[in-house]
Amino acid sequence: MQLGIFAKTFAGTDPTQVLLAARAAGYGTVQFNLACAGLPSLPDEIVDPKALIARIDAARVASGVGIAALSGTYNMAHPDPAVRARGRLALGHIIDLASALNIPLVTLCTGSRHISDQWAHHPDNATPEAWADMAGDMAEALRRAEAAGITLGIEPEQANVVTSAEDARRLIGEMGSDRLRIVLDPANLFEAADAQRAREIVARAVDIAAGLTVMAHAKDRHADGRFAAPGRGVVDFADFVARLRASGFDGAVVTHGLEPEDAPGVARFLAPLLAVPA
Repeated sequence: MQLGIFAKTFAGTDPTQVLLAARAAGYGTVQFNLACAGLPSLPDEIVDPKALIARIDAARVASGVGIAALSGTYNMAHPDPAVRARGRLALGHIIDLASALNIPLVTLCTGSRHISDQWAHHPDNATPEAWADMAGDMAEALRRAEAAGITLGIEPEQANVVTSAEDARRLIGEMGSDRLRIVLDPANLFEAADAQRAREIVARAVDIAAGLTVMAHAKDRHADGRFAAPGRGVVDFADFVARLRASGFDGAVVTHGLEPEDAPGVARFLAPLLAVPA
């Protein structure tokens, strides 16, 4: 497995400096965000795509840090069709950019009915209408991804339409595309839980997502639901990684939701878990 981090953890709009900061903190790959190149995360347009591609590619070469995925998240369940249409257009730019840079994965969330915060829960998220809107956008995104040779990774989130590994498997089955896979973050599979309950929830999700997990995220939670850096909450990362390995997963494990000063310590915590056992 490869140890990675959200590039956005590190401040700056120069891709080379951002990736060098990731390397200095102990990471060999990143999930990249266009904010790290001075653009909106989801740009309405890319004025000079060739220049942008050259900058990001040069940063990758200069730093020796890989790019495992490109962030393409927008609110696929927003109740306003015009908002979703704008998100689809921006996602198309992200997919094309990933293809040009040979980045195999674009990450997504499935969104929320909340009109101003795609990470906030809304009671209508569980309605058939929300699922249908999200699934319609996903089908459009997959057509673009399939043409570009890119895989889309969806992350189950408690506040989104797809809340669980079961939901993710359902969506993959409905889409019928091998270009749709799962990004599994243990801390997004539950809210408040003690260590034993968290371990049970995460273990079941790994089993359900086996063979469909394309990336793992590494974020932690305290028992009361507050997010934490890996190793500081109730998630049993040794068990999580061991179960991922047993399921056949050998991709990137990407941490996020931490301060840049915490990044080296998190790398030291995670790296031994990801190392191939002797």
